[in-house]
Amino acid sequence: MLGRMTERWALAVTEGGGARLAPLDRAGRPAGPVVTEPDAAAAVRSRPDVTRWVWRSTAEVYPRLLAAGVRVERAYDVEAAESLLLGHEGRLGEPRSAAAALARLRGGPVPPDPPPRSAVPGSQSSLFEPPSGPELPFDALVEVYAAQLARHDATDRPGRMRLLTAAESAGTLVAAEMNRAGLPWRADVHREVLHELLGERYAGGGEPRRLAELADEVSAAFGRRVRPDLPADVVKAFAQAGVKVRSTRRWELEALDHPAVRPLVAYKKLYRIWTAHGWSWLQDWVRDGRFHPEYQPGGTVSGRWTTNGGGALQIPKVIRRAVVADAGWRLVVADAAQMEPRVLAAISRDPGLMEVAGHEGDLYTALSDRAFHGDRDHAKIALLGAVYGQTSGDGLKNLAALRRRFPRAVAYVDDAAKAGEEGRLVRTWLGRTSPPAAGHGEDGEAGIPQEEAERKEGERPGFLPGYASSDARARGRFTRNFVVQGSAADWALLLLAALRRSVAAAGLRAELVFFQHDEVIVHCPLEETDAVVGAIREAAELAGRTAFGETPVRFPFTTAVVERYSDAK
Repeated sequence: MLGRMTERWALAVTEGGGARLAPLDRAGRPAGPVVTEPDAAAAVRSRPDVTRWVWRSTAEVYPRLLAAGVRVERAYDVEAAESLLLGHEGRLGEPRSAAAALARLRGGPVPPDPPPRSAVPGSQSSLFEPPSGPELPFDALVEVYAAQLARHDATDRPGRMRLLTAAESAGTLVAAEMNRAGLPWRADVHREVLHELLGERYAGGGEPRRLAELADEVSAAFGRRVRPDLPADVVKAFAQAGVKVRSTRRWELEALDHPAVRPLVAYKKLYRIWTAHGWSWLQDWVRDGRFHPEYQPGGTVSGRWTTNGGGALQIPKVIRRAVVADAGWRLVVADAAQMEPRVLAAISRDPGLMEVAGHEGDLYTALSDRAFHGDRDHAKIALLGAVYGQTSGDGLKNLAALRRRFPRAVAYVDDAAKAGEEGRLVRTWLGRTSPPAAGHGEDGEAGIPQEEAERKEGERPGFLPGYASSDARARGRFTRNFVVQGSAADWALLLLAALRRSVAAAGLRAELVFFQHDEVIVHCPLEETDAVVGAIREAAELAGRTAFGETPVRFPFTTAVVERYSDAK
């Protein structure tokens, strides 16, 4: 090593799996000779003292290293950083590839981003497909990186922005490692569940027995043949029966008094399991006892993750019975307790709400004791109304009580909503930035409560297709939630980074195998469960201090040590 000035090394993968690499100074310039080596994995392995690797894309480089048994402690993902910086500059939606960043630096034509690469079901496809963007020469990689460092320094809060980029890059490492490890999955149990729910499979790939029976019941209720899998056919059948419906969503159907409702609702529930996690899904996505989803860190504008196929973030509760730990191992399933209200306390610096969020017990009960005469439901409605903009009817009265007791917290989200209504940008605590007004809704994200979104069949929590609107109030509702939901996503990245580091430092065999929004699953030997539970608790507190500084706010986790995922809740 060449000392602290060369703790970072840049690495560019060359055709055939080789690499060009060199140490960097603090300004991002080479601090030593550029070396060419025939094997990128061997090059990294031979430099264990490097504290951070700078590369174009973790998705391009890291799966190759993991396949060769090489793990890195830290990385800087140039393309992830470019996306964050573009957002901060109000240019979210412009091409984010390193090649595009280079073209902007040099004043040349900016190439569009390559189309998203399709995940190959049942395989670690990123190992076998070409890189996800144009290859970048080593000198160009370093040029882009140095410019990004300068752009970080030019932001309004450089320290926070650098922390956000480091957290996002750490998330890309976790995502690659989780993809390689895979979620333990018992195919035989999955088949048993499918048979129990759907009945026998018919030859030719048609609907299984139970779906066929329910389809017949729906048709019998209408007195004619109706395809329950076709919403237009169902709406037409109800209209002919004198019942007007706008859609076939479950909550709308359940409000109707018609004999077709019961079998139709049952059909829709089972049909989704059959199409999203049925026998074909099992064959495509599970191999060697593992489900290998390809996570997309920062897949939404708020920083929440998505997946590239496989539906990992929407595993139905009944299918979770198939997620079973290996013999002698356990699943440590950890849920952050009321994360977003606690984040609001931390970012608003409201003294009263920080005091409430400083206890590890039920936050809404503590809140109700302070401001709602012990009525927990009203306290919850008020706080969620403040975060998500649901302020009509009783929600408006509850919000008034919340505003009197916790004025800084309510003012924080009110100010974010006003900024959105006026077309201005808002930022998370660390600096992740909302899209410009003209671009809002391009990926369908909206600020709605997760429990509301989960009712919407076929939609991911936190997303509402068709929500994009030029209406100022709609944008204000989005930005109101963005500052909280996005700050929570930033905190979760720091949690993952801290947990990953502590597990490795302790020499545990435990492996992170699943993450979504406020839940993480660690697969570990039985004898390591206590250590893992402790590591999760410590990582949550460290993430809180790192993200928000020293505050009274606590970020407790509810943990369950189980053999099956379904036993955790």
